[in-house]
Amino acid sequence: MLPPHRTAWTLAIFLLLAALGARAQPVEIHDTIADSGTTARQLALTLDACSGKFDDDLVEFLIRNRIPATLFATKRWLVKNPVGVSVIKAHLDLFDVEDHGENHIPAVIGAGRKVYGIPGEPDMIHLRREVSEGARAITELIGVPPHWYRGATAVYDPQAVTEIEHLGYKIAGFSVNADAGATLNRLAIAERLKHVKPGDVIIAHMNKPASDSAEGLSAGLLQLLRRGFVFVRLDQVDLHAAP
Repeated sequence: MLPPHRTAWTLAIFLLLAALGARAQPVEIHDTIADSGTTARQLALTLDACSGKFDDDLVEFLIRNRIPATLFATKRWLVKNPVGVSVIKAHLDLFDVEDHGENHIPAVIGAGRKVYGIPGEPDMIHLRREVSEGARAITELIGVPPHWYRGATAVYDPQAVTEIEHLGYKIAGFSVNADAGATLNRLAIAERLKHVKPGDVIIAHMNKPASDSAEGLSAGLLQLLRRGFVFVRLDQVDLHAAP
């Protein structure tokens, strides 16, 4: 289930707007790692695989340097990248694979609604399929059922958040956007990683090998290791809403 404070917050917004006759506005969820009492300088690296290809340079870097990561993969990406799937399955000690949906459709509900130009879901039935079929693909192709969900664009209607919770998934937000959808150059990516803090959840992408993501992340992550940060997967921690 989602953290109770998040559920209450999203439901309160939705009910207030509904009472006013307004449509609930989408929200981008920001999270950090929940305090577990450890003194470790923990970070969570999360990598989205939306559609596109397999960034083998990035994944091989993580394997060489033993950096754990949570990979959010769509069914579309998994089906199109069997080599990437085989590499990931060979290293499930490092990688936790979670649900990014069936076809990378944002969790905003209503005909004609878009996020960053990407059409959302026409209705709740389609949202349920997006979440459930993405999870089914991970279970079948990776062999481990997912427990976390991240929607396309990481933007959600409050009612979509509630429905995803009812389906049994926790929503993974983030606190540091490292590569802006794999559009930043290597220097900008490394610069963003210089400013992370203990507990941050980093989002980046592993589906655009022609981008600078692998090079920029490699440089930035090595610096974080030298600074004493410890990387964890989302199946090892919980998240809470960022302040």
